Amino acid sequence: METTVIPLITDEQKQAEETWRKSIPAQVFLNYFFAINYHIEQADDALGGLQHLPYFRAHQAELVEMDVQAITKMLHACWSTEYALRATAELGDEDYLRNALHWTFPQAYHTITAGLQAFLYTAGVRSSNPSLVRREVGRLVVRNAYPRPVSFYAAGAHGDVSIHRLPLAGYKAGLHIAGQEIDAQAQIGQFLRTTRKIKAQATRQQVQSNPNTALRSQKTGKVLDKWTASHWQQITWRLGYTTIFDLLGRLRVSQTSREIERFVEAEIDFKLFHQSLLNIVSYLNGIHESYVAKAMSLERYQQMVAELPKHLQHSFVQARLQNRVLPLLREDDTPLLRMAA
Repeated sequence: METTVIPLITDEQKQAEETWRKSIPAQVFLNYFFAINYHIEQADDALGGLQHLPYFRAHQAELVEMDVQAITKMLHACWSTEYALRATAELGDEDYLRNALHWTFPQAYHTITAGLQAFLYTAGVRSSNPSLVRREVGRLVVRNAYPRPVSFYAAGAHGDVSIHRLPLAGYKAGLHIAGQEIDAQAQIGQFLRTTRKIKAQATRQQVQSNPNTALRSQKTGKVLDKWTASHWQQITWRLGYTTIFDLLGRLRVSQTSREIERFVEAEIDFKLFHQSLLNIVSYLNGIHESYVAKAMSLERYQQMVAELPKHLQHSFVQARLQNRVLPLLREDDTPLLRMAA
């Protein structure tokens, strides 16, 4: 008798499975940023208790007009880039957002970096050197200058990394979107560990490619090819702390490599990805704006916002001033510092 073989897996199913497998890296990346946003949204208030932080309450700066102009320029760059990011979101088309990752990734990174530099300027760090900025903001995160939802960080040598201020970070991260706080913290913890690993490997490459800094065998004097735990510990000081700003730095790295193509070709929820990025941007920019307003005086900050370029008038900048900065500074009992003459 003639037998008919019925395939257990159809071509369509094979194609669907292949597409899913190719989408896993992009899905994991989406999970990471959704988890950060989820963790932020679990905070008790808009800025997660910024007004209760001793560092924030003590923040002061003596700023002359030239300083205010420099800060204004940084904030204009920050806000104009966020404006462009929001304009992309407003178009709302799934296919458009998919291809827009080529510029939304760097936009999200650069708007936060510009706002961060404005804050650091008021804290006495007046350099745009990426390594210096990264090191200084890492120290500020550890010193509790940031609210609880974004104060997490990783430290330690490669292979012996510890996660701080994320008590649930030790749980295994899944491949699904976070639905509970345990999921979010597990995924953020994994993101911190993988990002620190990448940084450690890049630092090793940099150290070992320089004859003056390379670690060598005590027996032969040759540059080491294989490293032990003690060798990784020797370069740990070069890593600093790994914080949310290093995680956001992955956007810049992805945008400049072939990795971006994997995102464009993946089957993930691009609207959700974009919205998660936008919420994180708004949250961090709001923190930096609050620090700047406190440093230059609320009155001077309001004047700066009132004089914004036309495209930023009556926008998210004024909304954050009304909803976040004003309530925060009005609750603060410490006197606002007047501008230096």
